[in-house]
Formats: sequence, C-alpha cells, structure tokens
Amino acid sequence: MIEKTTTRLETLLHIIPDLLHNMDESAFSFKPIPDKWSKKEILGHLIDSATNNHQRFIRGQFENVPTIDYDQNQWNKHHHYLEMDTKHLIDFWTLYNKHLLEIMKHIPIENLQKACRSVDGKTWSLQFLMEDYVAHLEHHLHQIVTY
Repeated sequence: MIEKTTTRLETLLHIIPDLLHNMDESAFSFKPIPDKWSKKEILGHLIDSATNNHQRFIRGQFENVPTIDYDQNQWNKHHHYLEMDTKHLIDFWTLYNKHLLEIMKHIPIENLQKACRSVDGKTWSLQFLMEDYVAHLEHHLHQIVTY
C-alpha cells in the first residue's frame, strides 16, 4: 500500500542526491536540441511536479475534489532552471521531497481515497497520486542518471 510508495521515495532520497552532486556540470546542463530539456531542466520539472503534488496531497484532504493542474513546459520555461545554480536545485529537490515524504507518511488512511481533479475532468485518489508521483520521479531520475 502507501508504505511501499514511501519506502521507494526514501530509497531515492538516499541514493540520488549524491549521484546528482557528482555529475559533471556540462553534462547536467547540456541540451541535445533547443526544444528538449537538459538534465538540469528535467530536475527542475521534478521540482515543479513536487510543488503541484504538494498542493494535491494537502488540498485533496480537505477540499471537495479540487482541480490542480499545471502547464509543465511553461513552468519550466519561466523558472529558468538552466541558469540556476546546480547545487541549489539538487539541494532544493532533495529537501522538498523529504518534506513530501513526511506529508505522505502522515496522511490518515481514511484520506487516501479522497480525490483531486485534473483540468481534463478526470479524478484521481490521493493514494494513486502519491504512487504516480514516485513512479514519475523514478522515470525522470532514470533519464538523468543514465543518459
């Protein structure tokens, strides 16, 4: 159940920060083509995802099916992640996810089936959103550390 999800996130938080801090800056900032995100921008996307999922995990517990969605390309573009200090981004991603982990661990079981809505009208339980959040992290972190 949710314990498996939080354990996966804890594992990522123990492994990933050191891997990212040890990456070469030029490789981290390299854009293969202008419209494709660099590894640094992918990490920025994960920060944006954390921000929006934070809203879902909290507001979904007390609001009646809130609609929370975002335009990932516009968020990334207007954050200017490529120009930001890499260490700052890694440390912020790490700390933000530690905070989300604590939130996830403390959500009462009766709230896990409460829902949020996306702009397209689909509704998702908080439990699904937490599981999907960690799967999304794993997908993009794999892109960063292996390519």
